[in-house]
Amino acid sequence: MIDWLAANPSSQAVEDATMVVLKTQELAGIDLIADGELYRFDINHPETNGMIEYFVRPLGNVRSEVTRSDVEEFAKLKGMSFRSRPAAVVEGAIHEGMLDLVNAYRRIRPLTKVPMKFTITGPHMLSKTLLDYHYKDLPSLAHALAAVLAKQVAEIDAAVVQVDEANLPGSPEEWEWAAGAINLMLDAVPNTPAVHLCFGNYGGQTVQKGSWDKLIAYVNALHADHVVLEFAHRGYNELEYFKDLRPEVGIGLGVVDIKSTIIETPELIAKRLEYAVKVLGENRIRYIHPDCGFWMLKRSIANAKIRALTLGRNLFEGR
Repeated sequence: MIDWLAANPSSQAVEDATMVVLKTQELAGIDLIADGELYRFDINHPETNGMIEYFVRPLGNVRSEVTRSDVEEFAKLKGMSFRSRPAAVVEGAIHEGMLDLVNAYRRIRPLTKVPMKFTITGPHMLSKTLLDYHYKDLPSLAHALAAVLAKQVAEIDAAVVQVDEANLPGSPEEWEWAAGAINLMLDAVPNTPAVHLCFGNYGGQTVQKGSWDKLIAYVNALHADHVVLEFAHRGYNELEYFKDLRPEVGIGLGVVDIKSTIIETPELIAKRLEYAVKVLGENRIRYIHPDCGFWMLKRSIANAKIRALTLGRNLFEGR
């Protein structure tokens, strides 16, 4: 996080902060840069707004004011234990309302000439943060969310559109309806569709328990070019499971631990890449990444980890 943004979260400050994020990646030599999701910043919801509230509260037939009885009903649901309140309440058939991802992207795109990734939270996670009085069925709610998001995704011409699902690894038994919903979005991506999966990053803490072997069927069902996976924090023993991944799906390998303030050396990152290639074979690693977002780290640490990422890549590739 850029600390001064919280002191003055004006539109101009958000644009300035976004340019800092983009330029930091450019100067470090990142090939495909991300905007840092700062346009989603809300000082009243700094922890989860960028991944949850930003997407659901502007939707039509969704109420953002949450009552005491809503909180009590939400507490009865399973699968979202790290939240004590719903992000919002669904009271009718969802429509896009005031959500405008297209123009959010169009405001950012002119700030850099480097290829960009645009990220969107997936329908599985969003559906589980909502209290639903209308669909009364998680798969139906997730598909409704996905349909609304897909219409906007179709107009976003970023080099990569990445859909983030940070809850599914803890609920792998829900993979079939989750895959059906997310594929509605992935099929709408104009260029390269990607999916990010992790075990949570709430205040720098892991939220979900589980293992990657439970998600192989889900990953194989995705209409994605590649999947971006958390590995640096967890270790690389589970890479073996991805030998069964269909060859059309590449891997975005997590090589930087964002839950640690220790700066990885380029040599360590290169070794992680060498090991992954040894296990999975040539041409399976399509991208390398941090495990998840840098939002909970101080800027100096995040910047150093970004530099280490590119130096490790260069060392591995012999640049």
